[in-house]
Amino acid sequence: MSCIFCKIVSGEIPSKKLYEDDKVLAFYDISPEAPVHFLVIPKEHIKSANEINEENASIISHIFVVINKLVKELNINETGYRIVNNCGKDGGQTVDHMHFHVLGQRDLKWPPG
Repeated sequence: MSCIFCKIVSGEIPSKKLYEDDKVLAFYDISPEAPVHFLVIPKEHIKSANEINEENASIISHIFVVINKLVKELNINETGYRIVNNCGKDGGQTVDHMHFHVLGQRDLKWPPG
């Protein structure tokens, strides 16, 4: 297994876990771009949003339910936050395992870059 996120899910690589259930793992980014910056990933290896299909689509809604829970716990639900999913090389995806960045507690400009 060469996927860094699969290694984090398996516990082979440590992470600062924020949330875990049978479907997803949320952990803090090791190079945060905001005071609050965490990732939510499916435990199942899904390379990118391009691989979402009828069989695995329910994980996306579950990820957003988990994000909603976590932003409330971290008190950024009222002030605002950004959810980012990069897809493919031109989209800025650097790990080939679908993941969602959640950033908050600072003014996030648009366009992002």
